[in-house]
Amino acid sequence: MRALAILALAGLTACAAANDAADGLARQQAKNVVNTYVADRYPGLNAAPITDCIIDAADAREILQIASGAVTGVDAALAEQIGQIARRPEALQCIAQNSLTLLG
Repeated sequence: MRALAILALAGLTACAAANDAADGLARQQAKNVVNTYVADRYPGLNAAPITDCIIDAADAREILQIASGAVTGVDAALAEQIGQIARRPEALQCIAQNSLTLLG
């Protein structure tokens, strides 16, 4: 019985590691999409701090939707979604706190 519990725990740990890797990949893809969008929309600004704030304010479902833009491109609906996330209080506060780095 104890061996079975250890095997189950090992399986769960491996599953969690795989999920973490998938989440990390999706976040990185979403960051790439948002960073490109922000840089194109606001030339001359350092897009990285804004991107980080937007990604941090997004939930897991939104991260996956944004990450899909790496394949499909940013259409009007995805641009609106990025804008909505950017207007959330936590994103706005983060952007304001990092405003000194925005001018690169």
